[in-house]
Amino acid sequence: MKTIFFFIFAFIFIIASAINTQSSGAKGILKCNDKPAANTMVKLFDDDSGIDADDLMGSTRTDGEGHFEISGHADELTPIDPKLNIYTDCNDGPKPCQRKITIKIPNIYITSGKVAKKSYDAGVIELSGTFPGEERDCIH
Repeated sequence: MKTIFFFIFAFIFIIASAINTQSSGAKGILKCNDKPAANTMVKLFDDDSGIDADDLMGSTRTDGEGHFEISGHADELTPIDPKLNIYTDCNDGPKPCQRKITIKIPNIYITSGKVAKKSYDAGVIELSGTFPGEERDCIH
């Protein structure tokens, strides 16, 4: 019985020591019909691609000029897959819920530790168009 507990403890120790804290960040400006998209929700996730729920790394809203800056971290065995989700009603009319636009952050913007050392510059994003893979999201 002691042998089983030893192996379980050793396995847990090995897994725990292999977990890496990784961080990422992004900044940009959101516009709707060439006007600042103020108070727009932006979230940073570690995309877990259907394995389990994506890990929320950070959340913010754009300022009055549409600017946002976000960063966060996650603990993973493998490299994180950071992505931005933007939730908007730009040019949406009376449709229920919000448009969810996802932007993948390149791996070169992943750093070790809890503080992002590099920040992906998403530039100016005009939300009035349509985006590949765009979805609707009621609960975010």
